[in-house]
Amino acid sequence: MKKAAQKENKGLPKMRGRGAQINPSNRFDATQVSRLENTAIDEWVDADIATQYLEQEAKSLVNKVDSPDVNMFYSMNPYQGCEHGCIYCYARNSHEYWGYSAGLDFERKIIVKRNAAELLRKFLMRPAWECVPISISGNTDCYQPAEQRFRLTRKLLEVCREFNQPVGIITKNAGVLRDADLLASMGEKRLASVLVSINSLDESLRRQMEPRTTTAEQRLRVIRELSRKGVHTGVMIGPVIPGLNDHELPSILESAAAEGATFAAYTFVRLNGAVKLIFHDWLYTNFPDRANKVWHSIEEGHGGKVNDSRFGTRMRGEGQQASIINQQFKKFRQLYGLDKERWSLDISQFSRPGQQMKLF
Repeated sequence: MKKAAQKENKGLPKMRGRGAQINPSNRFDATQVSRLENTAIDEWVDADIATQYLEQEAKSLVNKVDSPDVNMFYSMNPYQGCEHGCIYCYARNSHEYWGYSAGLDFERKIIVKRNAAELLRKFLMRPAWECVPISISGNTDCYQPAEQRFRLTRKLLEVCREFNQPVGIITKNAGVLRDADLLASMGEKRLASVLVSINSLDESLRRQMEPRTTTAEQRLRVIRELSRKGVHTGVMIGPVIPGLNDHELPSILESAAAEGATFAAYTFVRLNGAVKLIFHDWLYTNFPDRANKVWHSIEEGHGGKVNDSRFGTRMRGEGQQASIINQQFKKFRQLYGLDKERWSLDISQFSRPGQQMKLF
């Protein structure tokens, strides 16, 4: 597979601002055509087309999360697909369920659930709903560029504030500061928590790995400004990739703590489904000098594979590399005071609009 991946994009112009440079076949579509290798004189070059926003009336929004590896009970995603283009993103595979590729399609065909706020309101009004926190961005980033145009995330936050429904947000986009007013008012009631994803302080690596995301400096500003407004704010280092960004773990934790972060988390890289092909192509194209070392380190962290679906180990990895990363994380998390605070969102304030009137 390594030789095929290296041949695949050899000599082809790189699409600027995109993480993936290929569109691997959709495993659910037997009729789909894709490029595997260039063998003809006339090379097949994918068009560098603009992002398309595909608006739809969704049937559901809030989903139960059964995985014990993530700290969430329910999640909601107003957008499917993500223009950020993070090369390692596990959510790429979910785009195949919509009939698209996990590669370039994931970055430039964004499904917009325009009725997201109405669906959330309907969900929260259900008598069967027993309040627990809901995560926004359990799959794709709710503050990706599409949010500037559609403002669905802000509408979701407005509904949550109306119901006193606690929410957790994970994002790597400084656009979250637009909603600092809502988050601050909810933060006063312990109804909001924000986890800012920072994978590298190296701008060169960030631009290659996460081409349409905001800079690390801007993400640190998000932590600083939200924490000053009383919003419970932390840092997510995910994923940690041995040989690429693992050495930055201490400096990211130190920088986040200095800006006001009070908790931290991390994940070890895993390349599930089509992400394996997409990441492999990206790695050997951008880092040919160390690609073999990085790839084998990822394999070593998953028992000889680059992905592990077992609960309990898939997000942390196993073996020497994963163990060293885990020990480092714990050491520096403690050193910078990111492990002391015990904090939880308040579910006791939840109430449905008009509910009090029923007492009379």
